[in-house]
Amino acid sequence: MLHADEETLEAGILSKENELTKLPHKILEEAQKVGIEQDEKNRSATFFHLNQDTVQAKVNELFEGKIELMDVKTALKQNPQLEHYMWRLVDREKDEFTRKVAADYSGGYFIRILPGVEIAFPLQSCLMITKRNIEQRVHNIIIAEEGSNSHIITSCLQHSTVDSAAHLGVSEIYVKKGAALNFTMIHQWSENTLVRPRTGIEIGDNASFVSNYICMRPVRDMQMYPVAYCNGADSRVSFNSILYGHKHSQLDIGSKAVLNGKGSKAEMVSRAISREGSRIIIRGLIEGNSSDCKGHLECRGLLMDDDSFMQSIPELTARKKGVEITHEAAVGKISEKEVAYLMTRKLSRDQATSLIIRGFMDVSILGLPDALSAETKKIIDASTEAT
Repeated sequence: MLHADEETLEAGILSKENELTKLPHKILEEAQKVGIEQDEKNRSATFFHLNQDTVQAKVNELFEGKIELMDVKTALKQNPQLEHYMWRLVDREKDEFTRKVAADYSGGYFIRILPGVEIAFPLQSCLMITKRNIEQRVHNIIIAEEGSNSHIITSCLQHSTVDSAAHLGVSEIYVKKGAALNFTMIHQWSENTLVRPRTGIEIGDNASFVSNYICMRPVRDMQMYPVAYCNGADSRVSFNSILYGHKHSQLDIGSKAVLNGKGSKAEMVSRAISREGSRIIIRGLIEGNSSDCKGHLECRGLLMDDDSFMQSIPELTARKKGVEITHEAAVGKISEKEVAYLMTRKLSRDQATSLIIRGFMDVSILGLPDALSAETKKIIDASTEAT
């Protein structure tokens, strides 16, 4: 049986021309928890994909002519040459999940930031599941043209009333010469959800890509391993992750940077907390193929109880003389001295522990603009306070 919100959507009341505020309240309320702004004046564009349909793809009128945004299937119909960007960075035969998306996908976002454009406000996208037991399959394409500068917030989530589903997402991202793209992904799933993102990024001369990943809600089984190819001279990539594993979540999160370009650089920073029987594996691989490339990998984790598990797997590969790549990793526990000190300040043990956790998950590692950093901190604080 469909929920009332699902019945509304099935009836076709929503269309791509509708305002975001026309979405059913319970759906919009869930989306706001992961950073989606109802008041679109603070966003340069909005994309919303609900279950198997795109219900909105709209550019703020202040940024018309600077951003192209539409469902990827619509984009391919309008410009068949975009096929050139499909399956170049992610092999369709990589695994059973990419093969499923290649065989049949419901859509996804196509985002193109035009050459030389600087986008002051973030672009937001939301991929949401509101139906039980569906397998959402999407293929996303992002092109940051030469000299552009932009921020994208993408939220992938499952409605709190839905107990099980699956999300398979393929994303291919092209950051061209002199472009800068900051990409923040916030996931909010359920305890019975299978999640398999597959992502490839190509970075050109003097271009930079920053990937921020935040997962704060329980998820049955999540596995992701985006790969960035720094092919251009002085190209740069940064992968930052904040992970909160609880209620028997299974998180296998990693990233790979292939440094091919002269002077290319990579940085990977992870913060993770494992509790309540969760299992977290954090992987990182930096491959240095240029004699003057540099990279650093850093992982810090907190293990909160004996039922949980955390593993850090750093890998460094050097193929040329002169490569400089380093790593540091530490997994430990919350200091009893810190807890005791906070308790002397009239906090309970639970309050003290929650405060330490929020401090450990410092959003400053994400390098976001102040306003977006404040929004992200609110999401993390709300999630840790709820557990």
